[in-house]
Amino acid sequence: MSVAHDHGGFGPYTMDDLHAREDEGRGLELEDGWLIELSPSATHNWAAMQVQDIIKAAATDAKATIFVAGGGEWEISTPGGIRKPDVFVVPRSVARASIVERNPVVIPGREVLLVIEVISPGSASERADRVRKLKEYATLGIPQYWLVEFSPHPKVQVFVLENGASTYRRLCTAGAGEELKAEVEADRPFTVRFDPRVLTEF
Repeated sequence: MSVAHDHGGFGPYTMDDLHAREDEGRGLELEDGWLIELSPSATHNWAAMQVQDIIKAAATDAKATIFVAGGGEWEISTPGGIRKPDVFVVPRSVARASIVERNPVVIPGREVLLVIEVISPGSASERADRVRKLKEYATLGIPQYWLVEFSPHPKVQVFVLENGASTYRRLCTAGAGEELKAEVEADRPFTVRFDPRVLTEF
């Protein structure tokens, strides 16, 4: 195991520093040279798993050649550093290069087709999800960004890139009892439909 590059406990840090830690950077993102701790709750993780399963099923039905990543272990590179989205979609070839060939280990953010963050209300990451990442992911050209909320009520907001611009516009919002419908770009585009109520059902 490599010795962690902790600079005596002070940043700024690099991607190599993040990965050289004894924990290999698990539960941490890298933002502007600083390590940001992620501390999702069980409810947060359940909602993310539900969304991941729904997207997988829709993609399978359409025979889209994509990979749906989740669980906070997969990393993507962004202008600000390293992010670990709750759920994201990439072409299967991109995931294969990362898993099998290990080249690159971190998935380039520009390859992402859809990124989803689940809001943990009152957490340190909430503002980043609502503001910072909205700009960061748009700058990368990621076609869609979804914000998922489970408290006080399930809700999903879908943001899409403005034509010819590196900014998002909100396409639609759906709450519990309503149907979210969004088409995801891929080699075979697929449509995701679900009632956000299912995100908190067990």
